[in-house]
Amino acid sequence: MRILILKPSALGDVVQALPVARLLRRFHSGAEIDWWIESRLAPLLEHDPDITRLVLFHRQRWSAPWRWHEAVQSVLELRAARYDLVLDLQALARSSLVAWLSNPMLVVGLDDPREGAPAFYDVRVPRPSEHAHAIDWYLDVLRAIHVPVEWDFEWLPKKPDAAARLEALMPENGTQWIAIQPGANWANKRWPPEHFAALVKHVSSALSNVRFVILGGTTDRALGRIVCSAAPEMCMDMTGNTTLPELVECLRRCVVLVGNDSGPMHIAAALGKPVIAMFGPTDPRRTGPYRQTERVLQLDLPCVPCMSKRCRISRRMACLRDLSPEIAARTLIELLNNSRLRPRRTAEFGLQLDFPMIIP
Repeated sequence: MRILILKPSALGDVVQALPVARLLRRFHSGAEIDWWIESRLAPLLEHDPDITRLVLFHRQRWSAPWRWHEAVQSVLELRAARYDLVLDLQALARSSLVAWLSNPMLVVGLDDPREGAPAFYDVRVPRPSEHAHAIDWYLDVLRAIHVPVEWDFEWLPKKPDAAARLEALMPENGTQWIAIQPGANWANKRWPPEHFAALVKHVSSALSNVRFVILGGTTDRALGRIVCSAAPEMCMDMTGNTTLPELVECLRRCVVLVGNDSGPMHIAAALGKPVIAMFGPTDPRRTGPYRQTERVLQLDLPCVPCMSKRCRISRRMACLRDLSPEIAARTLIELLNNSRLRPRRTAEFGLQLDFPMIIP
């Protein structure tokens, strides 16, 4: 049996879709499972034990008309693979067209009408409820094709080479490493970096056995410098200085992540790490840290969640600017002082229901 999963981006979305590959492999142990993924995210899934082959989507290259022949060639290769089943977990016009053009026996996808994608599917899977988490929607795709959903897998297997580098950079020695993620894809999903700096200052003055690692891409370096300025001796700035496997292993060594609605937030949640997440325009019930929304901090404002990439109110980004660093620091300190703090096992993800912390 040959199966193709379409989930090219973004980082957090790919991480959230990984249980689909894990469970497909458990149920169809002999299947070839390929994954269509944006080329810059490919290192996350390279040498993955449950994925046979990565089919690269070169978004930037193929946006140029003189490279469209490469996209056509890629589609022809997908058709030649003769897939029995294609799962479109992106549910946008481009992915649904790729699903249809690959000419499989069966196309199953999310019933999301935004770009007309369901018109290309043989089986459309509706969202379980208005506020259902994205992961639960992906798992319903499996149920639609009679694949059992059991939490008996390792979400993100360890990458030994990346782990070795992080072990050298982040010795434990009784230290609790705290990951700070000040960036996010949308500018209006970013808690102000000055608030992160204030949180670092509060926590480092209250606890002596903590250190902070600041994470992000090259575009987040300016944010990283602001955060580190609060307590330079307590911070290690890794913005723009980790591969995707190293990012995973860095978060595996941390006891908690404090950050925005972002890819690293979803990685930390997949690793079973506690997450304190700052939410503004997006809905944590749908895209928050999976089964951890009780630690999401979100203000109760009339415009929240607006689900827009651009803030349109007069007090720009009040949903995040007014979210106090003191509240976040207190939440973090209470969490670190909890003697039961431990990574969650994968099996526990299927058991807990929770709700975001709404701050009036």
